[in-house]
Amino acid sequence: MVHIVSRMTHFNIEDTDKMFKGTDLIKVKALCLFENDGYIFVFEAYDSVKKDYFYRPIGGTTEFQEYTIDTLKREIKEELNTEIKNIELKKVVENIFVCDGFLGHEIDFFYQADFCDTSFYEHKEYELIESDNERLKAFWISIEECIEGKYRLVPEVLIDYYKEKIVQKMHSK
Repeated sequence: MVHIVSRMTHFNIEDTDKMFKGTDLIKVKALCLFENDGYIFVFEAYDSVKKDYFYRPIGGTTEFQEYTIDTLKREIKEELNTEIKNIELKKVVENIFVCDGFLGHEIDFFYQADFCDTSFYEHKEYELIESDNERLKAFWISIEECIEGKYRLVPEVLIDYYKEKIVQKMHSK
């Protein structure tokens, strides 16, 4: 079952003109919820305005006439040079947010998948390479610690997703 959720992160409406970053396009993203024994695989980024780190699942922007599942495969191959399997759409989220002082608007398709290369399940730091050659850190973080607030997992609706998943797991026992 796929859940569609719309959530908006709060921002000051008077700041919208200076925050728009020159585009009014809604981006479509495909992101992967790689999970392993209570951990999720994410990359780390820094919001220079909020002055804090945030953590987001791996993936990227869908190109014109590209299916999101193909985006996911392409992005994982480009960023981590690996393949994925057992791909399943889990959630679609409309995400309006502010990052680095700029407004963002995305439709995020969240897939769950497995790495073909099992060495990616080692809990160590990996280098993720963006299309502009920016290098980011990618690693496993505890889902429980995200729920507790130790890590800021974005979009924030993922916290509710994982809380629901825990409740469902408890009721199935």
